[in-house]
Amino acid sequence: MDLEISGRSAAEISDSLRGLVERRMLRPGDALPSVRSLADLLGVNRNTVVAAYRQLTQAGIVVTRGRGGTRIADRAAVAQEGFADTVLRDVGTGNPDPALIPDVSRALAGVTGRPVLYGEPVIDPDLERWARSWMADAPADEVSLTITSGAADAVERLLASALTRDDAVALEDPCFLTSIHTVRVGGYRAVPVAVDDEGMTVAGLRAALEEGVRAVVCTPRAQNPTGASVSARRAAELRGVLAEHPYVLVIEDDHFSMLSRDPYHSIIAPGHRRWALVRSVSKFLGPDMCLAVTSSDAETAGRLAMRLTPGTTWVSHLLQRLTLALASDPAVLSEIERAGAHYAARNAAFAERLSVRGIPTSSGDGLNLWVPLPVAARPVTERLTRRGWLARSGDEFGLVNGDASQRLRLTTHDLCDADAEQLADDIAAAVRAVGGRTVPAGMG
Repeated sequence: MDLEISGRSAAEISDSLRGLVERRMLRPGDALPSVRSLADLLGVNRNTVVAAYRQLTQAGIVVTRGRGGTRIADRAAVAQEGFADTVLRDVGTGNPDPALIPDVSRALAGVTGRPVLYGEPVIDPDLERWARSWMADAPADEVSLTITSGAADAVERLLASALTRDDAVALEDPCFLTSIHTVRVGGYRAVPVAVDDEGMTVAGLRAALEEGVRAVVCTPRAQNPTGASVSARRAAELRGVLAEHPYVLVIEDDHFSMLSRDPYHSIIAPGHRRWALVRSVSKFLGPDMCLAVTSSDAETAGRLAMRLTPGTTWVSHLLQRLTLALASDPAVLSEIERAGAHYAARNAAFAERLSVRGIPTSSGDGLNLWVPLPVAARPVTERLTRRGWLARSGDEFGLVNGDASQRLRLTTHDLCDADAEQLADDIAAAVRAVGGRTVPAGMG
């Protein structure tokens, strides 16, 4: 490598490489010399180069990939959920239906009260009583509660409290986009664990643990993007695998909670030493209600609280009171129940539309559909844009891709019947246009 790397100490070598990155002589993905070759080039001990690379890794400038060597970190943005700025009809948003989000105006007048001052308890006492009931199915008798600004905030801080840069984290594959982003920004190393119809696979988790992961992030219900929920049988098998690793931090992100049509089965065994169950209100009270409850063991809760201290410290008590007012209102709870039934019914109806058109699809649980295609998804999404639709290709969610590159993740629950019929027709036409074969139901 024809680079002007210099230095005799680890700090000098690290500074030299940082300068090359800042001057863009080294770019994301570029490989650095091996420890041996750089040590020989500079005439220093190999341990000096190892220390320099460690400093760069801890700073998030490089990533180590085992036999793949050491490379400049890729800080490119990860795709995010939400509406795109487009004139196309967006069927890849991942959003709940605004019409099904409860109106907060009725509850707002009742949530004001005396001002909350510095040094007071960070959790509103009434919300805490409600939250303990909501989290009563957590996998332990003695639990600690923490309130954060949403599930993503909780997961990010939980990982930061337990890991250092380049630590390995087991993530579902395909994976929730925010989890991919969190791991990348944190400088952790994602280890993919395949997901099937019953959730995270046993073989995948076992392999990840053998690779030395220090944390596992699992979605027990309505996994995004697949819609899979962990079955009782699978949960028991995963608990058995984790039994030999009681100090690995296991985070369950039960994001769909009150809306889910499936029961909650935890992969965390009683007695596991480091664990957290996270539930957000964003899906049923709206994304702008940035509040999540984390139930965990006491040590994990202490570390999480410590990570909150330098920043937000606490979530607004006005927001806590508003959450409580809504989530304890029987009328709102009925609205949430109807919303969950609506998402399930609309997803099942659209899956049936695709199946009738020769693209067999199952609906799973959650806000989205994970549609298998007989061809690569990218050309299909390109054809759909010409027909006025913006859809998401599955490869955005894949860590090692696998069959994700032949999937669409669609958000269709807010389409009227006529639009749903048109989208199903257009998907089938796009598949055929790029060489895929569709066999309508009953004609196989």
